[in-house]
Amino acid sequence: MRLNAITLICILFFIGAVGKSAQIGSHTWSPDVMEGLTSVSALIHAATMVTAGIFMIARFSPLFVYPHTALIVITFAGAMTSFLAATTGILQNDLKRVIAYSTCSQLGYMIFACGISNYSVSVFHLMNHTFFKALLFLSADSVIHVMSDEQDMRKMGRLPPRSLLPMP
Repeated sequence: MRLNAITLICILFFIGAVGKSAQIGSHTWSPDVMEGLTSVSALIHAATMVTAGIFMIARFSPLFVYPHTALIVITFAGAMTSFLAATTGILQNDLKRVIAYSTCSQLGYMIFACGISNYSVSVFHLMNHTFFKALLFLSADSVIHVMSDEQDMRKMGRLPPRSLLPMP
C-alpha cells in the first residue's frame, strides 16, 4: 500500500466527511441532537448538516478517482456504518432515536456508493432521502403530539379505536 499525497488528501477529506455525516466513530452526536424541537431535527438530519459530508465527497469525485486505497477505506466505513447504525436503530425504543439511527444507516449507504465510485447514485439517494426523511420527522412529531408527548414506541400500541378497524 502506497500512501502518496493525493491518497492522504482524500483520506483527510473523508475524515472531515465522517465527522459531518455521522459515520462510524463519530455517529454518537446524531441521536443526541434529537432532544430539540422536531422541526429543527428535521432540518438538521434531513437537509443540511448530515448531508454536507456526502455532498462534499461527491463534489470532489474527480479527486477520489485516483487513490484506490482511499476508496477502499470509504467503502468499508460506509458498509460498517450502514450495518451498525441499522442494528442499533432496531434496538431503540425512542421514536426519534430510531429515525436518527435510520438516517445514519442511510448515510452509510450513500458513503458506500461513493466508495465504489457510483457518485450519481449517492447524490440521487441523498436527494430522495432528504425529502422523505424531513416528512418522516414531521410525521413522527405529529404522532408524538397525538400520544401526549410520549416518545417510547412500546407505549404506542392500539392507536386506532376499534370502531375505525375494518370489519371482516
